[in-house]
Amino acid sequence: MKKVLTLTAIVLSIFTSCKKETTTTEPVQITPSPPKEAEILEPAGDQCYAWRANGNVIELSFNVNSHQEVNGKLRYDLTGKDKNEGTLIGNMKGDTLIGDYTFSSEGVSSVREVAFLQKDGALIEGYGDIVTSNDKVAFKDKSKLKFDQKNTLTKVDCKVE
Repeated sequence: MKKVLTLTAIVLSIFTSCKKETTTTEPVQITPSPPKEAEILEPAGDQCYAWRANGNVIELSFNVNSHQEVNGKLRYDLTGKDKNEGTLIGNMKGDTLIGDYTFSSEGVSSVREVAFLQKDGALIEGYGDIVTSNDKVAFKDKSKLKFDQKNTLTKVDCKVE
């Protein structure tokens, strides 16, 4: 019996002494949780927003379907810049609209990624570092977007065309 106890003690001590200590000098990277699964909602119908100041105008009209897909029109008429207008196709990701704005300016067609944060019944346009790839301007890192309240589009009645 003593031999069995001694043998068991030796085996256990070997297993515990072989356990490696894990120490890392690199910081632990925290990954954000994936967005919650969007609940299926009834289509919201047309939504229209505008910003007007000192002769500058930004107008956005869109609808969101039950899969949180966005389809609409966007127009920029800013003093000192070329007027441009076009279509917006994207998705609602929580309270943020991310989409591709395909527009024409001076006869040239372009695609630029846009972002709008929905807050207190208004939309705030997002800005951030951009990259150009395959003739499309896109945000480099959507998690680092900044939303400047000076360009807040307020809800307006949709025009009947």
